[in-house]
Amino acid sequence: MSRIGTKPIEIPEKVTVKSKDGLVEVIGPLGSLKQEIQPEIKVEIKDLKVVVKRIGDSKRAKSLHGLTRSLIANMILGVTKGWEKSLEIQGTGYRVKLEGDTLVFSVGFSHPVEIKPVAGIKFEVKGEREIKVSGIDKVLVGNIAAKIRKIKKPDAYKGKGIRYQGEKIKLKPGKAGKTGAAAGLEK
Repeated sequence: MSRIGTKPIEIPEKVTVKSKDGLVEVIGPLGSLKQEIQPEIKVEIKDLKVVVKRIGDSKRAKSLHGLTRSLIANMILGVTKGWEKSLEIQGTGYRVKLEGDTLVFSVGFSHPVEIKPVAGIKFEVKGEREIKVSGIDKVLVGNIAAKIRKIKKPDAYKGKGIRYQGEKIKLKPGKAGKTGAAAGLEK
């Protein structure tokens, strides 16, 4: 029995949840989101709560039970508060600027790299090194943030590149960090 899947989801004020024909739609103050529901899962709305139930006890139904509940809960949070991911740029000469609604990165390539926002995504730049990606769809916000990070992943030796806010990078020791030669223990 899924512990997460059995928990009912409270529907806050100003949010409407509709479920019919394998589609759940959540409408709130920030916008609306739709999610397709698999046939092994049944979504019921009663007493200002969303209850997710599974049809049958197959392995697939059990695995979709908690996932579907989490997706619907994330949709409700998205249309009420929204989602955001923060990224930071590390490295000498690395910077980002916002031109209109497009992000322009200078991260050590011979050309600037541009990222245009997708519908439902907003970019915000603080200084030259901090980026905030926000929107109502958690999956889309995470995918765009991952796409931005992929432009220049953090270097394993110096830590230069684009990383998530607060992400710790384990740096590798360089040539001088090897044991033996660095300690003067050559034969």
